[in-house]
Amino acid sequence: MIEPWLTQQEAGMIGGILGAVLGSGFGGIGGGLGGPLAQRGKAKGFVLGMFYTGIGIGVALLIFGIVAIVMGQPMYVVYPFMLIGFILTVVMGCLLPVVKRAYAAAASRKLAASEFRAGA
Repeated sequence: MIEPWLTQQEAGMIGGILGAVLGSGFGGIGGGLGGPLAQRGKAKGFVLGMFYTGIGIGVALLIFGIVAIVMGQPMYVVYPFMLIGFILTVVMGCLLPVVKRAYAAAASRKLAASEFRAGA
């Protein structure tokens, strides 16, 4: 067996820090800002960029975890990366279409309002 990349304590610390930073960063800030901004049709590039970045980081963590499995690393090394990668990828991936629909609805409302003003 290959020498473990991390000790159990290091793996726990990295998992906790990554989970807290990525969870609050993408979950808290992304959700807290994404919902209201998308409904208003504002900061589309920032919000969608945050969602795509979250998905990318999640996939990268999943790939890192798979590489660790293939290289024979113990589960305490693999688990934090796979768990955080899975959660980040699934949550951000499932919410991305919702946010896109919110932006589309905001654009539709904006167009309808401009047509109403032009016709009045």
